[in-house]
Amino acid sequence: MTIPGVVGILVLTAAIIALAKPVGSYLYAVYDGPRTWLEPVMGPLERRLYRWTGVDSKHEMRWTEYVFALLIFNLVGFIALYILLRIQSVLPFNPQHLPDLGPHLSFNTAVSFMTNTNWQAYSGEATMSYFSQDMLMIQQVLSPITGLCMAVAFIRGFSRKNADTLGNFWVDLTRTLLFVALPVLLISALVLVAMGTPDTLLPYAHVTTLQGGHQLIARGPVGAFESAMQFGDNGGGFFNVNAGHPFESPGAASLIFQMMIGVSIPVGLTYYFGKAVGDTRQGWTILAAMMAMFVAGVFILYHAEVATNPLLAQLGLHGPNLEGIDWRFGPALSSFFETLTTAVSWGSTAAANDSLMPLGGMIPLFNMMSGEVIIGAWGVGLLGMLAFAIMAVFLAGLMVGRTPEYLGKKIQAFEIKMAVLAMIVPTFVILGLAAWAVSSKGGLAGIFNPGPHGLSEILYAFASGVGNNGSAFGGLGAALPFYTWTVGLAMLFGRFAMYIPALAIAGSLARKQTVPAGAGTFPTHGATFAVLLIAVVVIVGALTFFPALALGPLAEHFQLWSGHVIGGGK
Repeated sequence: MTIPGVVGILVLTAAIIALAKPVGSYLYAVYDGPRTWLEPVMGPLERRLYRWTGVDSKHEMRWTEYVFALLIFNLVGFIALYILLRIQSVLPFNPQHLPDLGPHLSFNTAVSFMTNTNWQAYSGEATMSYFSQDMLMIQQVLSPITGLCMAVAFIRGFSRKNADTLGNFWVDLTRTLLFVALPVLLISALVLVAMGTPDTLLPYAHVTTLQGGHQLIARGPVGAFESAMQFGDNGGGFFNVNAGHPFESPGAASLIFQMMIGVSIPVGLTYYFGKAVGDTRQGWTILAAMMAMFVAGVFILYHAEVATNPLLAQLGLHGPNLEGIDWRFGPALSSFFETLTTAVSWGSTAAANDSLMPLGGMIPLFNMMSGEVIIGAWGVGLLGMLAFAIMAVFLAGLMVGRTPEYLGKKIQAFEIKMAVLAMIVPTFVILGLAAWAVSSKGGLAGIFNPGPHGLSEILYAFASGVGNNGSAFGGLGAALPFYTWTVGLAMLFGRFAMYIPALAIAGSLARKQTVPAGAGTFPTHGATFAVLLIAVVVIVGALTFFPALALGPLAEHFQLWSGHVIGGGK
């Protein structure tokens, strides 16, 4: 590792932490404060939308009503997108005359963008018309908003007492769209275009190369698409190589800007959480635990990538692993970005994950297997981390023989059952589908790399689906029907197996009276609780997935350093 690389990583980390308070304060003004500076512009539009749609902004919903409204909204988005993809060829803005998508790919893509996963089993420039890309962009705006609404409702479960309601989903949705999403999307799109990202509806360009050859260069409304993709932590790239494409990321400055807007809401939510519950120390403690795990992952991945491949060292070739890494970004920024996009449930890749060294590739994999709680996407990361926090105070209560409490609310059997359910179901889906893949004809047909690396690719695919991340390890036949259907199911379970138990917890906590802290109350702010929280996340992830990781990236690592490669002898 180089000194500039290490310093750059630390500076970017500090910049991310610095976003927490201003973004969190703004979110508090949107959902709980009297007004924001956008009120004169967006306020009248908000009230008109309520009148046009018949929404009673004063009506409060119980948790069951809230989750039902959320599910209906997502279902309508899925059906609309599925139909549009099935009839793509007859819709406008299709200059390349691309055909309709088949049923299995349409299902996979519609589920993917509805769940904020943005897993892409296709090449965007060769499969999607401009109209379809715009429809995907709309889902990249709306799907993260539902996650943020979930987090806001969940936090109300802690901040309210003796209450039966968690707010109004339609109001939260409208305010998030008008006061959070649209202003940032417009500004960031203009910034990205100014940095060199194209945005046009003109057909693909036919050019003559310097050698006299002919080339067709794909283009389109990339700037607007990229803005929605990165700010909403979507990761569904306009082009097949995602943020590594020079149109999506014209340079390192553009990539860093995309990182900052992408991580802004997730880190801001931690401060908003502390402010909403009346103790900002709680939010800083959650953020400290998240960032400690994130930084550890960055340096492990960075160290793995700059270490010389031992097989190349035997040939006298020394230096960092540059396979799959864009030299515009280099090993340090690439390591930071790849760790961040899997820690944030983002999926927007700027390097080839399949080309990472085994230990380097294990970091993004573990980030997703942890439940996407190491920062996490819009709302989902904080939801998962708070579920782990509930488990942590439960374990602390067992140690001292006292009923566990978190933020003045007694944590009882129902909350623990729901928290465990939110953790067990995604884990079961990842391991269950991976076992099916390696033991079935359809699953084996998609494995292009033998041995441990092939297993890593399968584990990554289902972890990415369940974690609603969307990034891919590569080297897997993801467009085969087996994987389009199974990864599609994984995305559904990953999204809603967490949503429903989380809102059930929030509804239960909102009904409870706040209990004053006593001599035996375990403090949930400060370094001690942050360490306990990290331990619970790591231990749960390690105990659950260690056998699978041992057969995948760890086995490949030890084989590599012993001088063996699968299929190649010694």
